[in-house]
Amino acid sequence: MSRIGVDEHDSEYDVAVVGGGPAGCSASLFTGRYGLDTLVFDRGRSSLQRCAHLENYLGFPAGIGIRRMYELMHDHVEEARCTLVSDLVESVTRRDDGEGFVVDPQEGDAVTARRVIAATRYDGSYLRPLDDDDAMFTESEYDGETHEEFDRSYAGGDGTTPVAGLYVASPSDESDRQAIIAAGRGARVALTLIEDVRRERGYFDDIATTYDWVRRDAELTDEWADRDRWRRYLDARRPDDHDVDASRWAELRDAQIERRLDAYISDEAIDARDERSQRRLLDYIDDDLVLERARELDSS
Repeated sequence: MSRIGVDEHDSEYDVAVVGGGPAGCSASLFTGRYGLDTLVFDRGRSSLQRCAHLENYLGFPAGIGIRRMYELMHDHVEEARCTLVSDLVESVTRRDDGEGFVVDPQEGDAVTARRVIAATRYDGSYLRPLDDDDAMFTESEYDGETHEEFDRSYAGGDGTTPVAGLYVASPSDESDRQAIIAAGRGARVALTLIEDVRRERGYFDDIATTYDWVRRDAELTDEWADRDRWRRYLDARRPDDHDVDASRWAELRDAQIERRLDAYISDEAIDARDERSQRRLLDYIDDDLVLERARELDSS
């Protein structure tokens, strides 16, 4: 996977994700697969863990147990080369040089990250040190007492905030209801972050948007398999005011071409990935149930 577009800085991580539920795991999956060094903090109150059985998450016709769902999510995060730690984040502050953040957990050592994605439905208090304009939190009256909580409308629909480098997947009015919606919100926020990274590294708006998918080799026509054809196409789309020198543009352009072409895989690779995916799922099925099914197949 090409690393062009990844930040060049002295922070320990490109992205720190606070929250290991559906929103945080989905966000980290996209940032990790793009090639951003991603650290995920997973400990705290989770609305999904209060659920008895998850029955409306697409792809599980009979539902799925909560513990098993977490195991699958966290396995997927680590498959994407993210680092997952069980620790509770107490505060996020700006680095002294203003370039990125310091994330301070309850038990482990503080780490630095270029960007932060908040993904904790019930608590945003760890973001208090970043609230210079007193805009992140609101007050409400309940049972005669005043309570302060994170403003769920603080972030935009794409997760961006007035604090450069801070993105919010949750708390959010748009996603704090169903696990599948939270996962979608996490993915949307991650894609926004990736687009910002790409713009920062020199990609112009027309090609800053990126997708994470694979396609069949059969869909790749000879014309678009030609790297020179791609170079001419991208050169033609490059704005006249694109403030990147020729050598850097050539590097970015060729990395973009490689990323596009790498998305195509052969029928053999598709079959191999399908088999591997099924084998991985077997790790999450009780052995007795596997044996029971095998006996049913033998007797049929």
